[in-house]
Amino acid sequence: MALIAPQPRYLQLAQTLISEIESGRYPVGALMPTEFALCEQFGASRFTVREAIKRLVELGLVSRQAGVGTRVLSAQSRTAYRQVMQGLDDLQQYTAETVLEILDVEMAPLAEDIAALAQAPVGQSWLHMRGLRHREGEAEAPLCVTEIYIHPAFRAVREVGGRSTVPVYVRLEEQFGESVAEVQQQIRAVVLTPDQAERLGAAPGAPALWICRLYLNRRAEVIEVATSVHPAERFSYSAVFRRERPAARSRQEETDEA
Repeated sequence: MALIAPQPRYLQLAQTLISEIESGRYPVGALMPTEFALCEQFGASRFTVREAIKRLVELGLVSRQAGVGTRVLSAQSRTAYRQVMQGLDDLQQYTAETVLEILDVEMAPLAEDIAALAQAPVGQSWLHMRGLRHREGEAEAPLCVTEIYIHPAFRAVREVGGRSTVPVYVRLEEQFGESVAEVQQQIRAVVLTPDQAERLGAAPGAPALWICRLYLNRRAEVIEVATSVHPAERFSYSAVFRRERPAARSRQEETDEA
């Protein structure tokens, strides 16, 4: 059975601080404890505390000013969602922090554009889900509209209706013993169609971000295609790229050169 990875420590700490701000422990306009004080309170490193505070800044809950400190700006976070991706665990974390509401599920033939993404014949019947993704615990406008296509071999997947924070690909892994080895992602700018705008409570023709993720198993077969359309002001995306350091030369190589 696939297990959802635990949240990083800084996200756990950030969630605690968010809850305390929402409860009024740190009222709007007040200064929060210093980094040093938070390190002592939580037994956390300064790096962990800084990353947690950074998360609060991104959500619009606090501001930071050198020589002043961290001040509470709001008791409620902004609707916009910022996603930071470094690996598959971060993608799993995104689904844990948001709720996918599946509105309808049916077997449907693949249109040409989706068939090309799925590397499948046009017209082949895949399990098709339509839904909305929300920030967990908030009743504001949805973050995006989502469509998911599941390979026919897994059309009997269970527990995919209603609202859930469990990724659909995790359901496939748990029920069928499948293993997702790679996720390929495409992003492009689009405008909202009238139907999408109505579902999202936005203006038709407004700028949006289209994200498509292809889930491949260890045989490099596409088992799931997921597309989402986010109004521009409700989502931002960050990726981290690290340069691989060249391997250190062995002592024998250095001796040979000498």
